[in-house]
Amino acid sequence: MKTVLRPLAITMGDPSGIGPEIVAKTLLARADLRHNVVVGDPAVLAKAIARFGSGLRLNEIDTVADAKPEGSLNVLASSRVETPPPLGTVSAVSGRLAYNAIVAAIDLARSGAVAGIVTAPIHKEALAQAGLSYPGHTEILADRGGAMRVAMMLANDDIRTVLVTIHCSLADAIRRADFPAQMSAIRLAHQGGRALGIAHPRIAVAGLNPHAGEGGLFGDEEIRIIAPAIAAARAEGIDASGPWPGDTVFMQARNGRFDVVVAQYHDQGLIPVKYLGLEKGVNITLGLPFIRTSPDHGTAFDIAGQGIADPGSLETAIDYACRLTRASSEREN
Repeated sequence: MKTVLRPLAITMGDPSGIGPEIVAKTLLARADLRHNVVVGDPAVLAKAIARFGSGLRLNEIDTVADAKPEGSLNVLASSRVETPPPLGTVSAVSGRLAYNAIVAAIDLARSGAVAGIVTAPIHKEALAQAGLSYPGHTEILADRGGAMRVAMMLANDDIRTVLVTIHCSLADAIRRADFPAQMSAIRLAHQGGRALGIAHPRIAVAGLNPHAGEGGLFGDEEIRIIAPAIAAARAEGIDASGPWPGDTVFMQARNGRFDVVVAQYHDQGLIPVKYLGLEKGVNITLGLPFIRTSPDHGTAFDIAGQGIADPGSLETAIDYACRLTRASSEREN
């Protein structure tokens, strides 16, 4: 008997960016995804449908169970405005509306009403203008989602990377990349690989310094912190190795030597993934009690409303969430 999977909650993202556009385009193109629920503002999403998804009907629902799979974009309201905020502009209103959608989606996931959430892009400055102190999705998810430690996994068809530190300055990243942070990232990389169906994930841990410190000549974090964490992870049965030089480890992963790379800071891990193409990149948050994925790009205010935004990364994020949901259901059964 075929397992019936619970729907996903898809947030609209910042209403001044491309989020509503790519949501409408994705659901217009993919009838098989229309049973999922879009969380956001009905006026914002109605405008997006009128411009970019004219083959869809807006179906405003009170509960997930009210969703209709055929011809509809099912909207569960997290806010209500009479007039959508202007496109391409950072504003406190847009920041608050985007945040409300995220919180509502998290609540749905924690209650079990949906299997997980897929989040369209938000703007960090808009959050700040709205008086919200979160630097990004990951921190909101960790706080509201009830997780002690989370990590970002960025993935595409070629490589997967998990970050030790996320949204902070490089100086702060060096301070935060301590032994507990290393252990958490390595463990979550292992769990993430398993969740994607890799029975025995091979985890490569990148060094922090050039040439992975060159034996202490360019810094000793590899000797003092990273190598001991790798040894401890191996003692737990995790196939971790390194520290490897950050400038070559991703090439080795792409060539099939490693399944997941643990990167020490934001740009070290994200540049290789994004260089290979934003349309196929997806962000997976590890450590949450529910599934969460997102596109691997931002709000793109410069092209918002022009009809040229590529929905490929959002579509990939939804497909990844479905894949993770299916794998989770099979493990439970």
